[in-house]
Amino acid sequence: MILLDTNALLWMYLDDRRLGAEARERIANDSPIFYSAVSVAEITIKNALGKLPRPGGDRFPGVFGEMGLSEMPLNSRQAASMQEVPGLDGHDPFDRLLAAQAYDNRCTLITADRALLTLGLRWIRDARV
Repeated sequence: MILLDTNALLWMYLDDRRLGAEARERIANDSPIFYSAVSVAEITIKNALGKLPRPGGDRFPGVFGEMGLSEMPLNSRQAASMQEVPGLDGHDPFDRLLAAQAYDNRCTLITADRALLTLGLRWIRDARV
């Protein structure tokens, strides 16, 4: 199972070259591939601030399901799992929640976030590779 961080999710939606060949291969060969309600919240907030368009416009967030992705809602157990992922104190709350969801569900987290990647956890993979 794979959970896409918000940056990887957007790159996949846009077919952006920044999503690396290894990440694309993992996505193509694994199932299911999840996007998180956390990413939907992050995109919604950034859109409201004028920093990001909504993927799919009026079809947002359904556009991710149209891409064949499965939604991973956030539950309280996953939120509490933030304390299980070392090294994230003071880090972006969206990334902390995504890491906790991946940890709790035993997913590979595909991300380009340097702080997450420097944790050295084998289940966190670089989206740019």
